Amino acid sequence: MSGHLWIKALDRLLTWTAFGVGGTMLAFMTLFGTWNVLVMRKVLNAPVRGAEDLMILSLVVLVAIAIPFGGRCGAHIEIEVMESRMSPGFARWSMFALRLVGGGLMLLMAYELVEAGKKATKFGETTQQLLISYEPFYFLLALCVAVYALVLASDAVQLILRGRISQLSLGEMS
Repeated sequence: MSGHLWIKALDRLLTWTAFGVGGTMLAFMTLFGTWNVLVMRKVLNAPVRGAEDLMILSLVVLVAIAIPFGGRCGAHIEIEVMESRMSPGFARWSMFALRLVGGGLMLLMAYELVEAGKKATKFGETTQQLLISYEPFYFLLALCVAVYALVLASDAVQLILRGRISQLSLGEMS
């Protein structure tokens, strides 16, 4: 039962983060992009300096947030060519092993993103016009990839306890 509550808490966190932060980024990109292109550029002939930088960084935030949320909703691509030819038990254990391997790879990727973030300022990794450092964005990506590793671990736990993965359904969230 506690595992079930843990997964519900993870689902609630992912949903609110995706809708809150992701929705804010989408709203910003829509409103600011429209304002900059239609009003500032076309009407006033004075586009906002660094607008592309802000749009790119907003997109990075949006993608980072979508990584664990998409994994929990089942939005990531899975190719199940061999699963129909496997016994149900072997298919379940192979899915379990792949979740563990994938989680390990995601933790390795999170570590590498943190290391890259630590060096971003040193190597001058910044946006082109506003010179905003990529450092915090590397750390955000590392955090979101690590959370995705947690999602894969929750999938593995579900496979052991239930024999199947119950994915997040947005229609059931309150």
